[in-house]
Amino acid sequence: MAYKLIALDMDGTLLNKEKQISEQNRKWIQAAIEAGIHVTLATGRPFRDAVVYARQLNLRSPLIINNGSEVWSLPETLHTRCELDPQLVNRILSELLTEYGEKVDFWAHTVEQRIDRSNVPENTASLRWLQFAVRSSDAVVLAEIRSTLESWNAFEISNSHITNIECNALGVSKASGLLEACNRLGIDMSEVIAVGDSLNDIPMIRAAGLGVAMGNAQDEVKLAADVIAPSNHEDGVAHIIQTYI
Repeated sequence: MAYKLIALDMDGTLLNKEKQISEQNRKWIQAAIEAGIHVTLATGRPFRDAVVYARQLNLRSPLIINNGSEVWSLPETLHTRCELDPQLVNRILSELLTEYGEKVDFWAHTVEQRIDRSNVPENTASLRWLQFAVRSSDAVVLAEIRSTLESWNAFEISNSHITNIECNALGVSKASGLLEACNRLGIDMSEVIAVGDSLNDIPMIRAAGLGVAMGNAQDEVKLAADVIAPSNHEDGVAHIIQTYI
């Protein structure tokens, strides 16, 4: 298969533990771009975070942001945006987070800003919510919260780390964002390599022509992938580009 696009998760995949792009990853990403391969980021982070790394790599392909809630192109062109229902966000805040108290924490991305306990608005409908995440070091509590959220049938539920649960609008995932990017580039999903390490990467790993789990990936991600790369501390992205591009 002649692959035309590489979609890279950021944390735990492209970035090392210092949140930096290694020299080997940078070198081989540039080599792929020079060979005419499209490279994009598919991340749970907001645009303001992702754009810093996209500019470092001089990426020109559409970026998948907030687990697929948005698709952007540089310099600052928004293609698609899918928002959470503010009433559902208010329900999480008023029901779940009140019930579990200090056992949980949370963060969220809105169009306007990042939200956490320090700046929750009195009127949740005043913001445009893109993604809501609950975090806890208590695995039992986290499992209970996930079960409750699943019973609402109102979210796409995933994680970017084993200590959190991330909620996006129904039908929104890195796979849906990647499909939008592919349509804009005239590329079929079978011509994509998707690389990731967490549950929010599984939809795009399954949808891509070649799904890659990092060596440091969660076990469910490895089971969903076609191949397993070295870890993010071992330049796994560079290895995949050398092997398949």
